[in-house]
Amino acid sequence: MNLTRDRLRSIGWAALLIVCFTLLVALTFRVNAVKSQVRLAERQIVAIKQDKLLLETEFETRANQQQLKSLNDVEFGYQAPTAGQYLEGERQLAALGKPRSADAPSPIRVASAAGVSDASVLPAMVSPLSGRAMAAEVPRDGARKPVTAATLRDRLSQVGSGGANE
Repeated sequence: MNLTRDRLRSIGWAALLIVCFTLLVALTFRVNAVKSQVRLAERQIVAIKQDKLLLETEFETRANQQQLKSLNDVEFGYQAPTAGQYLEGERQLAALGKPRSADAPSPIRVASAAGVSDASVLPAMVSPLSGRAMAAEVPRDGARKPVTAATLRDRLSQVGSGGANE
């Protein structure tokens, strides 16, 4: 009889644990469902706030347009361009031009040198330390001029394509 009572007690505890575990799982599912509803409500709130901001911007824009229209009607009197105000081509544009008046400033002119290639216009890239051109080859005879302030000044002040190898 004693074994039956212990066995019934063990079965009771196991049943109680199963019921508690079942309630825990059901409660977890319910909490997750409520959390999901809260997230959905938060997303809807954010979407509604964005819609509200869009509508406020639209309202302010239309109010500004009305204000600008009334200001234009009262103050400036601007009108939209009509089809007669557009030009058909370059000839109509040229016909609108006037000759320069006597007191007009002279036009700005750009200087250019004819027959000079771009390569000879630019000075050679000379290293300020060595005094030789950046892309130049090292002299084969090994003769190098010593670099002093005077020779460096002379080399940098001359425009030439040879650099230190001249």
